[in-house]
Amino acid sequence: MDESRPTGGPKLRLTLRSVLRHDVPASLVVFLVAVPLSLGIALASGAPVIAGLIAAIVGGILAGALGGSAMQVSGPAAGLTVVMAETINQFGWAVTCAITVAAGLLQVLLGLSRAARAALAISPAIVHGMLAGIGVTIVLGQLHVILGGSAQSSAIANIAELPQQIVGHHDTAAMIGILTIAILLVWSRLPAAVRKVPGPLAAVTVVTVLSTMAGLSLDRVDLPGDILAVDFVPRLEGGQWGELVIAAVTIALIASVESLLSAVAVDKLHSGPRANLDRELVGQGVANMASGAVGGLPVTGVIVRSSTNVAAGARSRASAVLHAVWVLVFTVALAGLIESIPLAALAGLLVHVGARLVNLNHIRQVREHGDLWVYLVTLAGVVVIDLLSGVLLGIALSLAVMLRRTIWSGIHAEGEDDQRRVVIEGVLTFLSVPRLSKVLGSLPPGGTVTLELVVDYLDHAAFDTLADWQQAYERAGGTVSVDEIGHPWFQRGKSGVPTVRREAADKVVPRWLAPWSEWQVNHMGVVVPGQRTEPTATKAMCRGTSEFQRRTAPLVQSTMSRLAEGQQPHTLFIACGDARIVPNLITTSGPGDLFTVRNIGNLVPERPSAGDDSVAAAIEFAVGVLRVREVVVCGHSGCGAMKALLGEMPENMPGLTNWLRHAESSVRRRDSTDAVALRRHLPPTEADQLALHNVLQQLENLRQYPIIAEAEVRGDLHLTGMYFDVGGAQVYLFDTPSGAFVPADASRRPATRT
Repeated sequence: MDESRPTGGPKLRLTLRSVLRHDVPASLVVFLVAVPLSLGIALASGAPVIAGLIAAIVGGILAGALGGSAMQVSGPAAGLTVVMAETINQFGWAVTCAITVAAGLLQVLLGLSRAARAALAISPAIVHGMLAGIGVTIVLGQLHVILGGSAQSSAIANIAELPQQIVGHHDTAAMIGILTIAILLVWSRLPAAVRKVPGPLAAVTVVTVLSTMAGLSLDRVDLPGDILAVDFVPRLEGGQWGELVIAAVTIALIASVESLLSAVAVDKLHSGPRANLDRELVGQGVANMASGAVGGLPVTGVIVRSSTNVAAGARSRASAVLHAVWVLVFTVALAGLIESIPLAALAGLLVHVGARLVNLNHIRQVREHGDLWVYLVTLAGVVVIDLLSGVLLGIALSLAVMLRRTIWSGIHAEGEDDQRRVVIEGVLTFLSVPRLSKVLGSLPPGGTVTLELVVDYLDHAAFDTLADWQQAYERAGGTVSVDEIGHPWFQRGKSGVPTVRREAADKVVPRWLAPWSEWQVNHMGVVVPGQRTEPTATKAMCRGTSEFQRRTAPLVQSTMSRLAEGQQPHTLFIACGDARIVPNLITTSGPGDLFTVRNIGNLVPERPSAGDDSVAAAIEFAVGVLRVREVVVCGHSGCGAMKALLGEMPENMPGLTNWLRHAESSVRRRDSTDAVALRRHLPPTEADQLALHNVLQQLENLRQYPIIAEAEVRGDLHLTGMYFDVGGAQVYLFDTPSGAFVPADASRRPATRT
């Protein structure tokens, strides 16, 4: 047993100490926020005011204890005020309580079926649009209350009546409501010591005290005479079963989505255990069943209270449960204080809460992701029609946008005279055939056309359109070639074995990762047979530079512009001239990153005056002028220079023979020291074993250069030994503690000093 971990009594004492130190103070802060919000939400919903406090108590205790998010605080939420107002108006309060119980049961069933994460599939634009629509509806309704009137039956009616309400006579209620909003607006700008008191509590307290001391005649909160004797019995009435089911499903879905999104958001605010969303949905469902059964509003996870809980230092679910206990104690013991709160103050609080639901940061995010229309349509639908219709409109538009993005294909022609190129990108299906036919039909007859296909999928209708057009164009004397980048959809179709599912497509290496000869023969040769007999190297180079100019240059032009005034590489990379070694590829680097020196055998002459100044000049320039931070010597498997050193030297090559004298010290090192391993094994060939010794020897040769030695002593330079296994496409780095080359993706960064 690990004695360092407390068990039994010690563990219980630590838990109690944490609750007393962190959770109790946090629960008091959340309680102070929850009371005025719960009262205001009940007021806006048209429910008995006590129903908001009941939901706060039941939600806090049951959802807090049974839910899957330790930091989330539950209670009545502004997001349900509109639908609750409509439900209460249609069915009455007793039936609404029964609908809340049914909605809770649906949530429990959804949680048990492990369907909670499905709610996260709803576009954030729809969720934010829904909340914004609810906020606008709340503001429009509660402004009438502040101005001395009463909220109308719909948002449109509220808008129509608002001008008359504004110019009409205003009594003290308007003054109290406006003062509440003013306090809430300036509270966030006050000193931090003052802001320790929650803004909603401060605003409601100040206006309540002022209105009481001034003896103002105002409508105030009305609670039952005996709160503990509150008796709301849920009741169902026959004849409206379809409408009842729709109401229950609507409340269940909205409450579930709001709770789950809140739980996900709260997870981002703390470093504790992540939320179990299925368990959270079950906990919310149980809380809603209990709340509806005793006459409370529906319960959801509330981000305002939850974020306050985290910010106040809560460490466990005890804080959420305790905040509900404080609400219960306050309601029973201090009901008189609650009844002194002006309704106009709660209306002002709700106007502020509703306005904050229209979050400018959310609007900016959905606009940047191209979903602004989904947001606006959802918002408008919630305000103009009703909440469910607005959400359904948002979902419908979101699906339409998704379908458009999925089937999108970019089709355009470029070039002039009789030399044209038609570029087709994206998913090419029957929906794109009209546009495709129009572009192809605009090409002048008898010319030379290249079809550049960069498509993710090609269906039968699009294939037939391309094939029929190609045959007709060539019969009329034109020439058509097909440049297919990626999976050969069109080529496979012409060969009689089309790919009918995208997941069955071959994994094709992008042409910039494969030799010219491979991609031209495999992807071009079938369509243009004569190309195999043309001068391969010249043709390959021309096609490669042409493709760079058309496709790559526009993508890297901004980067090259920044590099035009000078270079600042971070690494001097000394590699073999072998054509299979591509330094930028194996290091995932780009223009301006590597200052590269390549020679036969990746050699560094032992002394700067050893007769070859080119390597010495590169070293001095890279370290002394460019101030690189690292020097890499990269060897590789199958190296021809190593084979030559072992007796496979070609005849009549005096220059090569003279150059390889710089590698004689590597041979001596191999003969006088232990073998060097790749991981825990020796390379399979003698030449590859020598290549490892050669890398380490060149690092030692580098340290004979004063500019290298001085920079390394200062800590300004790091030397790295690298080996590339060509056949395995694996990069290895030398690790000093183990004395071996280890894979580059090892968990710790290898040291390379030898």
